[in-house]
Amino acid sequence: RQGAPLVTVLMISGAVGSAICADLGSRTIREEIDAMRVMGVDPMRRLVAPRLAAATLVSVLLCGCVIFVAFLCGYMFTVFVQGGVPGSFVTAFAAFAQANDLIIALLKALIFGLLAAIIACHAGLSTKGGPGGVANSVNTAVVTSAIVLFAVNIIITQVYNTLWPSEIAG
Repeated sequence: RQGAPLVTVLMISGAVGSAICADLGSRTIREEIDAMRVMGVDPMRRLVAPRLAAATLVSVLLCGCVIFVAFLCGYMFTVFVQGGVPGSFVTAFAAFAQANDLIIALLKALIFGLLAAIIACHAGLSTKGGPGGVANSVNTAVVTSAIVLFAVNIIITQVYNTLWPSEIAG
């Protein structure tokens, strides 16, 4: 419930956020965004909306991939390194993992992708100061999105745990 979304936070804020911000920032300093507005093309619709959709989709897929790889690595470590029984690993995993864990992890990833893209787009479209300004905007976007996404992760986790407390078998 926590590991996969946190890995997704770091990858989305770093890789996706920096790429989006650098692209939009360089377009801003070359005045392409202003030229689009003069030609009557809405940059929000043409440039920002597809990036928001793509970042959201990629973050959900990335989170699913991280979950699968984590399960596979745990299985391989248990079976091949520790000499465990494959059936007991799967049984123990099924006893502790719930469908809600997967749903909340993917929901978090969806929110993280959307927020990271919004922060990166805002930083890129407000770039000033030439190529150095693009670098500063990228740095700002990555750091801001990482901090915001960690905070949102904590908030979502606390709200979820408050509304649906986990049942501890005793």
